[in-house]
Amino acid sequence: MTQEAQAQLDRPLLDAAELDLDAAAKVTYVLRQRFRYDYDGPAYDLDHRLVVVPRARHGSLRRRLHTVEVSVPDARVRNRRDAYGNVVVQVGIDVVPSSIEFAVTAVVERTGPRADAVLPASALTDQRLLRPTRLTAADDAIRELAAALRAESADRLEFADRCCTAVRAAISYEFGATSYDTTAAEAFALGRGVCQDHAHLALAICRAAGVPARYVSGHLLGDSGTHAWVEVVVPDGDRARAAAFDPCNGCRAGSRHLPVAAGRDYADVAPTSGRFAGAGQGRLTADKQLGVTVAA
Repeated sequence: MTQEAQAQLDRPLLDAAELDLDAAAKVTYVLRQRFRYDYDGPAYDLDHRLVVVPRARHGSLRRRLHTVEVSVPDARVRNRRDAYGNVVVQVGIDVVPSSIEFAVTAVVERTGPRADAVLPASALTDQRLLRPTRLTAADDAIRELAAALRAESADRLEFADRCCTAVRAAISYEFGATSYDTTAAEAFALGRGVCQDHAHLALAICRAAGVPARYVSGHLLGDSGTHAWVEVVVPDGDRARAAAFDPCNGCRAGSRHLPVAAGRDYADVAPTSGRFAGAGQGRLTADKQLGVTVAA
């Protein structure tokens, strides 16, 4: 790592709660994240996938540096870009004796006003963002809500705003009420869930109404875990843009949100996943620190 890069990481964190980040002309975010897996015995032929590195560019955000460190010295680490432009870190290890850690560091900078991601006009008809997935398939109740919101809305942006408000009202936040595999229809019927469920329900409503939208995995300043929200594709002159909404908090996603990856649903962008051979199971613990070092 260069001295300049290390200097960026060594800067003290500001009190983000006291900052008006939307008004700042320049904001620098520093992300540190650690994942640890402990196994009951040796884990063989580990094949692990990490989607934890912020994109090189996302709207007005630019990634300035990143590192991914693996605690096992003979790990085979390969970076690639998936079909949605996300950074995927693939890790292969022949034998993990008892535990493994993945440490992620990233510096992301915004210069100028916050701006949504600009997309080609073809995104308005991208079937990947219009077709329901298993996690975002609509049932009759979701289709009925989608039709009502569409009828009340003058355009896609107003529809997205109404959708965001409706989803927050429909699902009360309750950690542990759902799992990573819970569908939008199940969470809607239950009326409880987490940010992933809010995002999946918003996507189900959008797609049922014929409005393209994508799932965003990332972080929210002040939250200890990862966060999820949606980007609704709306026309913008001769192009399109991804208008970001956070249905879990019932608001537009702004400068306190740091996007990492985008896809059709959670399954496309799960931060950590993989498989191994061996007796027993792996137990995951994770911690994260997201802060701001520059806001001027």
